[in-house]
Amino acid sequence: MRSIGEMARDSGLGVSALRFYDRAGVLVPDRVDPVSGYRWYGPGQLDEARLLARLRRAGMPLADVRLVLAGWTGADTGLVRRLLEAHLRRLEQGLTDARDAFSALRALLDHRENPMTPLRTDTPARLSLSGPHLASALDAVRFAAGTDPELPMLGGIHLDIEDDALHVVATDRYRLAVARAGARGHDGPRVQATVPLPLADAMRALLNGEDDVRLTVDGDRVTLETGNRQTAGQCLGHDFPDYRRLVRLPEGRRAVVEVTAFETAVRTGPVRAHDGQDAVCRELTVLDVSEDGSVTVAGDGAEGAGLVAVNRAFLLDALAAGAGDRLVLEFGAPTAPLAIRRPDDEHTFSLLMPVRLEN
Repeated sequence: MRSIGEMARDSGLGVSALRFYDRAGVLVPDRVDPVSGYRWYGPGQLDEARLLARLRRAGMPLADVRLVLAGWTGADTGLVRRLLEAHLRRLEQGLTDARDAFSALRALLDHRENPMTPLRTDTPARLSLSGPHLASALDAVRFAAGTDPELPMLGGIHLDIEDDALHVVATDRYRLAVARAGARGHDGPRVQATVPLPLADAMRALLNGEDDVRLTVDGDRVTLETGNRQTAGQCLGHDFPDYRRLVRLPEGRRAVVEVTAFETAVRTGPVRAHDGQDAVCRELTVLDVSEDGSVTVAGDGAEGAGLVAVNRAFLLDALAAGAGDRLVLEFGAPTAPLAIRRPDDEHTFSLLMPVRLEN
């Protein structure tokens, strides 16, 4: 007999997935301890679990998975073959449809005459900022910057200068962070630039004093000066996404958390394994949001409409970047981003994309 932990290790299915398939009647353990509820699996069930893992990785619907498992060991394999062939045809048709859609999207992009937002203008933007405020803004967003070489436009910190403010933005698709620093001296048009992470980190390293600093965006070059020191470099040559569209969220339920206690609960609390293909979603913290606005870290077997699952490491990063004793968590629908806000600063916040709990 294998314990559920051994079964998870040997089959490639997570513990939470095995519990789900037990409740769904797809892979029921040979024995369940009547006192502890602990699951034990027989020797023959390992092959079933490995087959189940392959079918789910291939995206086969659960109803078809049931029939494949039921017919796998039978003498007549006709039903199993037909189910596999039917699913393969669906996948091939889906790929064809996706290619057609992407071809149409590329054609639309090719015919666009203007970029979504200009990265830079011909007029240099020169502004003065508080060094500590700029340092705080960079610290608040740095954790969300992308590192995927396939998406180089996300591999930096975006600077958005408009009127008397500098907005600092970073995103890697799964999380987005925005901060604002007051600025003086710029009265021209809106100017945007995305600085690569090494340059952003060099800028942050200069900000170790209380003095004001000078920021200049001139064409594709950014310069930061403080005292008699400066750092400068080239902007990224890619359009950054229109982040203002991404932060327009319907108002949700708000809960104030004491950061130290909540961070400890997240760090030491249960983690739900996720058997999705995306590595960033493998270890999840599931938050249970009650009607009275309180938030707790849910146990591994918790179920219900109020559950929101997010990557645990990303949540810990966002709590640390919040840099406060108390933070506000704002929850919308389970599929809407989780917003993490400072109670005294509406302009500094981060968003975490939730992970859909299977079924």
